[in-house]
Amino acid sequence: MWRALASNAITLFIVFVVVSGGLIGWGQSQFHAAGPLAEPFCLRVAPGARMDALSTELGERGAVQLPWLMRAGARYSGKSSEIRFGSYLVPAGASMNEIVEIVTRGGQSTCGVEIVHRIGVTRIETQVRELDPMTGRYVPLAEFSPAPEADSVPVAYAEARSRKDTRIRVVLAEGVTSWQVVEGLNAFDILTGSVPAVPAEGWLAPDSYEISSGDDRRGLLALMESRQRERLEKAWQERAEALPIDSPDEALILASIVEKETGMPDERGLVAGVFVNRLKEGMPLQTDPSVIYGITEGRGTLDRGLRRSELRGETPYNTYLNRGLPPTPIANPGLASIKAALNPEETGFLFFVADGSGGHAFASTLREHNANVAKWRAIEAQRNGQ
Repeated sequence: MWRALASNAITLFIVFVVVSGGLIGWGQSQFHAAGPLAEPFCLRVAPGARMDALSTELGERGAVQLPWLMRAGARYSGKSSEIRFGSYLVPAGASMNEIVEIVTRGGQSTCGVEIVHRIGVTRIETQVRELDPMTGRYVPLAEFSPAPEADSVPVAYAEARSRKDTRIRVVLAEGVTSWQVVEGLNAFDILTGSVPAVPAEGWLAPDSYEISSGDDRRGLLALMESRQRERLEKAWQERAEALPIDSPDEALILASIVEKETGMPDERGLVAGVFVNRLKEGMPLQTDPSVIYGITEGRGTLDRGLRRSELRGETPYNTYLNRGLPPTPIANPGLASIKAALNPEETGFLFFVADGSGGHAFASTLREHNANVAKWRAIEAQRNGQ
């Protein structure tokens, strides 16, 4: 009898193990399988949210078929209590495991509303926009030019500021001057603290910077400078041989000139090559943006053409009168211009002029250059109706 009972118990135990193993295998398979969500949506996770309520909401919204299994999987992986508040994009077909990863990894929100403060060469602009989950594109909610003394701001901006999950970014355009950067940061009321002096020209990296409301302006400027120094140091180590520049500082000066001379990505190497060739030949660089910087000191744009008297004006930045590089950068160059300055294209070009298409015509001889100049003047005359 005892043998029969023992045999039955062992049999039941084996069946239990087999069934349990099958259930666990099935659960794991379901937890990692593609989910039923047909269209992506933006999931807002409130501070203090719990996995029970979150899984229930996801079930109601058609993203999860078995909320209880999502809860069990989250507990099994040790992530049930690691939910981070924010707004997250849940893609179509996301598995329960993927959703758990999305809401527990933390970091910046991946959808919802964001505030973007753009500091450009010609203007400063604040934009409030929201991600459309269906298209993956941002829809503008408000755009305005900020000012420290402004009495009112758009309602969408005030609402976005009041939400803790709003993503906030400061974006520096390539070619802005350090004075423009400080002016832009001072106009952005989300930041705090004062800037005692304008940072050295050229040493702020154009890029996108994630910030939080209340961040200090000086701290953000320090981050921009650190990033630019890292970029320059790496590019300097990877520079071409036999360049007519002796230090990273000079490389930054050349990169800033390249940045201001062309907005065409595929021209940067060619423009840098022209200036490198002129430096090697001992020719003056004859670059208008440097002359303009000597006039404006980087405080905004000139908004007009250079006068003959200004081309003859005595400033350290007049590269028509002075040979070699100007004494400092004339703007904050982006990474692409830094790389171009240190690895220019090898050509015989010594001249370039606008070609009417937004780019430039390059020439190796003065005769070729004069012919290109004549073409450009004809295009200008036609545009002016002459």
